[in-house]
Amino acid sequence: MSVAIDKQAVKQFLMSLQDDICTQLEQADGKARFEQDAWQRQPGERLAGGGRTRVMTNGAVFEQGGVNFSHVSGKEMPASATAHRPELAGRSFEAMGVSLVMHPHNPYVPTSHANVRFFIAEKEGEEPIWWFGGGFDLTPFYPFEEDCIYWHSTAKEICSPFGEEVYSEHKAWCDKYFYLPHRDETRGVGGLFFDDLNQWEFDQCFAYIKAVGAGYTQAYLPIVDRRKTTPYGMRERQFQLYRRGRYVEFNLVFDRGTLFGLQSGGRTESILMSMPPMARWEYGYQPEAGSAEAKLYEHYLKPREW
Repeated sequence: MSVAIDKQAVKQFLMSLQDDICTQLEQADGKARFEQDAWQRQPGERLAGGGRTRVMTNGAVFEQGGVNFSHVSGKEMPASATAHRPELAGRSFEAMGVSLVMHPHNPYVPTSHANVRFFIAEKEGEEPIWWFGGGFDLTPFYPFEEDCIYWHSTAKEICSPFGEEVYSEHKAWCDKYFYLPHRDETRGVGGLFFDDLNQWEFDQCFAYIKAVGAGYTQAYLPIVDRRKTTPYGMRERQFQLYRRGRYVEFNLVFDRGTLFGLQSGGRTESILMSMPPMARWEYGYQPEAGSAEAKLYEHYLKPREW
């Protein structure tokens, strides 16, 4: 049975979502504005299409952050995608989405990431293969229990209209996805993650990514407001930079979106927008027993119920 798929409605929503999130983040920062880099693929490149990369730097709250929209298409799938979904071989595809990462100055304000996306692969004479994906996750350096509870409570409220099991499933998926096996730790305290979402009708799947996309700022900005004026010193700053290194490790080694973009010939500057402006590595680092840094490792970098 044919499914009514409104690609244009999805694209319009994603562009509006980018606008809304940028406006809210600028208001929260109070100083910096997003600079837009509108780009278009050139004829003869592996991918067609374009997007709007928006980057904020040196704000009052945010050291650097980006909110990207892209809509690209290609005649064949990259190897990373067909390895995951072999039925996509031989199909043309379109991928569109909004992806963002915000890196605050203050180590007491968590880094955050969010993404909502739509993918469709088509072949003449066959039904299209489509799905939605996305979610949001939180990466604190000096976490507060009440912030983590609020973050997950908001996520649960977003999921509730779509089924009692949705939050627990997508929360567990997030814990599993944002995990660094070579470090035996999660990237942060999780949130929501989902991919290959097409088990509901198209309209219900679309409604869910709308709720997740709008819910990101609802979950994140109150935490930013509570922590942005917390005093900190060089010790906290150095630890923040060290932990940012984990963010880099995950994105370059494990993140499917990054790998898909690079392997498919995507726009490198936009794909790597998620990287922090500064990070550091240290050989054999061990937090001091009983310290705030040790508390992160002992209580927060492992899956738990909030």
